[in-house]
Amino acid sequence: MNPRLNPSAHVDTFARDHLPPPDQWPELVFDLPELRYPDRLNCADELLTGPPADRPVFHTPTGDTWTYGTLRTRVDRLAHLLTGELGVVPGNRVLLRGPTTPWLAACWLAVLKAGAVAVTVLAQQRPHELATMCEIARIEHALCDIRAVDDLTKAEIPGLRITTFGGDAPDDLLNRTAPDTPYPAVPTAADDVALIAFTSGTTGRPKGCMHFHRDVLAISDTFARHVLRPHADDVFAGSPPLGFTFGLGGLVIFPMRAGASSLLLEQAGPRQLLPAIAGHRVSVLFTAPTAYRAMLDELDAHDVSSLRRCVSAGENLPAATWRAWQERTGLRIINGIGATELLHIFISAADEHIRPGATGMPVPGWHARVVDTEGRDRPDGEPGLLAVRGPVGCRYLADPRQGEYVRFGWNITGDTYVREDDGYFRYVARADDMIISAGYNIAGPEVEDALLRHPDVVEAAVVGRADEARGQVVVAYAVVKEGAERDAEALRAFVKAELAPYKCPREIVFLDALPRTATGKLQRFRLRTEGDQQ
Repeated sequence: MNPRLNPSAHVDTFARDHLPPPDQWPELVFDLPELRYPDRLNCADELLTGPPADRPVFHTPTGDTWTYGTLRTRVDRLAHLLTGELGVVPGNRVLLRGPTTPWLAACWLAVLKAGAVAVTVLAQQRPHELATMCEIARIEHALCDIRAVDDLTKAEIPGLRITTFGGDAPDDLLNRTAPDTPYPAVPTAADDVALIAFTSGTTGRPKGCMHFHRDVLAISDTFARHVLRPHADDVFAGSPPLGFTFGLGGLVIFPMRAGASSLLLEQAGPRQLLPAIAGHRVSVLFTAPTAYRAMLDELDAHDVSSLRRCVSAGENLPAATWRAWQERTGLRIINGIGATELLHIFISAADEHIRPGATGMPVPGWHARVVDTEGRDRPDGEPGLLAVRGPVGCRYLADPRQGEYVRFGWNITGDTYVREDDGYFRYVARADDMIISAGYNIAGPEVEDALLRHPDVVEAAVVGRADEARGQVVVAYAVVKEGAERDAEALRAFVKAELAPYKCPREIVFLDALPRTATGKLQRFRLRTEGDQQ
């Protein structure tokens, strides 16, 4: 399962020392020629090398544009500072924190070019969360945007050296003196750890997912190359932050691998995305299903004619949202499922291969099955657990939950799926979101999709609530348009006309907003807890 690792370039060997035991690795598959990487590989150097120096790479809302030449110069300067004045050695973990800006991306590239391990966290995460991640990953160095430093300071992390950037102080990272010469990339092994991405930790202690230098390129050489198919003149933009692997891929790795550029937005909600698309002629958009739905009502006021690719991930894309977007824009949203454990998207479809309501087929380079709890294939058309393998696999940082995610050589994502007889994969629910009521299996997302077909419903979440007579009953939480009537019985009647009666919510609760993580994922567990306390 675990191939023999190449000699490491890391001086600090903590990350490699804390990889899971060999028998807990998933089987890795490299069955595309482009996935056969050399033994020595520095992914930052690969991303930076190639495009002409005068080609744009990063744009900002204020009109500032960085070229690849500018980026290379600034990354080399940062790498000199890291390994010189700041004392970072290959293998050290470096925490990165701040809003989505070119400087944050440059810091990420500099950390990797210097052979260190990037740990990018969200600007919204609070002191106790930051302290936990620093404890798990044994982090001693941090590069932090001056605007996001307060919570990091309040965390009072023992031994953490915080260097700010973007401020006026003489010791600010960007104001320090550094050599103005090229920085030779550390010749890391292709299987040296490049980054640790923490899961959101919404239901417990966060898990650090360790990914190699070759993994960073593999997600681009599979999903981006074969499904997204970017052009060098594309302009990427989106809502996910760089601390979220969906955003790291969509806003940095994919455009740079293609020699394209991206618009990096510090504020990237639906109200900011539409004017940004129009103003910067964005052609490739990455955001979540909720944002696509929220933007529908504002489309008439903005020019989105530059868009040619729209990608959705992070949570299931309801067919109703897909159809509404296609009717209004003529664009087919590329749906996809990914995971922090696997770095990015592994099942998807584009163009004429898209089937509304289905996720798609395994991305070239990836393999997927639907299995039972013993790892046996489920018949086509029957729900089961999604099992995936490819060039990237789950490797938790010293975490006993590795054995839950990797079973029988496959990554078990925790999603319930159906494989259709023609090979398409259709999402049913998260495995823990299946509701069993009076002997019926009810998928919460199916009921949510029906609710979203009502013209007044903006957001919907469906969970099971314990019930003595039925085991569980279906409870729906809905957010409706401003000014719309909150009529639960009318909404129940609408759902009954869309679905079998046993799937209809027993109760509908109206909220002003649904609980979500900092990365926009719906926190159904909070709704379940709230219901249990009633």
